Amino acid sequence: MILHVMHYHDRDVDYMVGAQLEGFDVMVKLTEDNDFIVLEGDEYLSSPIDRRPKFHLYKPNIALLSGIAWDHINVFPTYENYVEQFSIFVDSIVNGGSINYNEEDPEVKRVVEASNNTIRKIAYQTPEYTVENGGETFLETPEGPLPIEVFGKHNLNNLAGAKWICQHMGIDEDDFYEAIATFKGASKRLEKIAESKNSVAFKDFAHSPSKVEATTNAVKEQYANRTVVACLELHTYSSLNAEFLKEYKGALDAADVAVVFYSPHAVEIKKLAAVTHEQIATAFERDDLIIYTNPDDFKNFLFKQSLENKALLLMSSGNYGGLDFEEVKALIK
Repeated sequence: MILHVMHYHDRDVDYMVGAQLEGFDVMVKLTEDNDFIVLEGDEYLSSPIDRRPKFHLYKPNIALLSGIAWDHINVFPTYENYVEQFSIFVDSIVNGGSINYNEEDPEVKRVVEASNNTIRKIAYQTPEYTVENGGETFLETPEGPLPIEVFGKHNLNNLAGAKWICQHMGIDEDDFYEAIATFKGASKRLEKIAESKNSVAFKDFAHSPSKVEATTNAVKEQYANRTVVACLELHTYSSLNAEFLKEYKGALDAADVAVVFYSPHAVEIKKLAAVTHEQIATAFERDDLIIYTNPDDFKNFLFKQSLENKALLLMSSGNYGGLDFEEVKALIK
């Protein structure tokens, strides 16, 4: 969102972010000329030989912390160890710097407010918004409701944080709203891959429990009058860990039809203990959860669906064992 706003207003900044954005050929730009560099950093390791979290290296002047939800159990085996990385990050902000933080996340609020670092601490929260006309989100602004392309509470919350950062970088509120109204989202982040009058399909990189829940909730809120078919592939080390599975409790509750796909071969490759249907069903706490382990069986299920008056959500950091998303698009007629 921040890069989109800067690009919209022809503000030249350096950057290094993960997701592909419309209007950008590459997602890394490093010069010696610009006043700002926007870094999308997280808690994962810098590299196989440098096991420090990436965001410990940046020493920012301006920081944003949007959420803390346990992930990467292979690197951070306990929740306490995971949260500690964020405390170190907050303490790494340069003296006199600032952090904008999502006060709706209890762990974020606790970590930031507990820090003794001499920085400005600026809280933000989800702005007021409405969903109307069967799937259009309007952001409440001082000038009235503003139609926007992105949707879901988590995206609106991120928008509030992005507005603060853009203001720190010299973009006033009115200019931010003008630019953000044209933001369509990042690649593989609630990316709309097909739409017809009564059907829509999205793919999303969501795989951690908090992201799966937020994404599923967003689609159901946006398309409240449609049947939401949410399909999740358990693909990462954490998601295929039998001990971590319980973190997915309730993550798919908002879906009308909930499907989980995982590959036993992927479990073997990662040298993890075998995961059973029963463990997955117990973790999600959904009696009607549909579980597939064979890619062909999952594909057959998907392609037999009538998507009339439905919203299809495909969440994965993989591809469901070889699913062709171009073929999926053809299901929406």
